[in-house]
Amino acid sequence: MCLGIPGQIVAITDVARQMAMADVSGVRREVNVACIVEGDVDALVGEWALIHVGFAMSRIDEAEAAATLEALRDLGEAQETLQAMREGQQALQPDLITPASGVAGA
Repeated sequence: MCLGIPGQIVAITDVARQMAMADVSGVRREVNVACIVEGDVDALVGEWALIHVGFAMSRIDEAEAAATLEALRDLGEAQETLQAMREGQQALQPDLITPASGVAGA
């Protein structure tokens, strides 16, 4: 499974190589747009695409981009919550009783 991150094409950097600059959550990266070009490469400026490992994989509209970014933020928050729960659970685990002393934590 691959995870595409929404990015907006902000400029064409190399027409011959079909390279463009994409803004991905405030970070600009050069991406290959060969998979999404339909005619004039310059027409991609302003369009949204799912970006994966340096390639624009598919076009999406602005609403889908916003929904995907929100879902990814939610997943990140959920992951942080799960990690905090795991750390809290570890803190609640009783110390192992050592065979020599029979005392917890010794």
